[in-house]
Amino acid sequence: VGQRQLVCLARTLLHKTKILILDEATAAVDVETDELIQRTIKSEFSDCTVLSIAHRLNTVMDYDRIMVMDKGLIVEFGAPQKLLEDKSGVFYSMAKAANLVN
Repeated sequence: VGQRQLVCLARTLLHKTKILILDEATAAVDVETDELIQRTIKSEFSDCTVLSIAHRLNTVMDYDRIMVMDKGLIVEFGAPQKLLEDKSGVFYSMAKAANLVN
């Protein structure tokens, strides 16, 4: 599955798309490959709109905006740093559980 994800990402790089939609793009790869993919997305798709469904919070911490959903409903929406300021928020609690905040 991981190889298929990498091939799909490579195809997208060649097409120079303006909108990139990722659904758990790095779920089936190791941590090192995940980091490489994230660096590639940041550099090669910097002028694109990137919509990413992710459960690994570290992959979206530097995105412009985060939408947190629960049971199909939007429970939080905003810049990651702004969401992390709300210590009673859902995003903050998820980041804390993932050891991304103290």
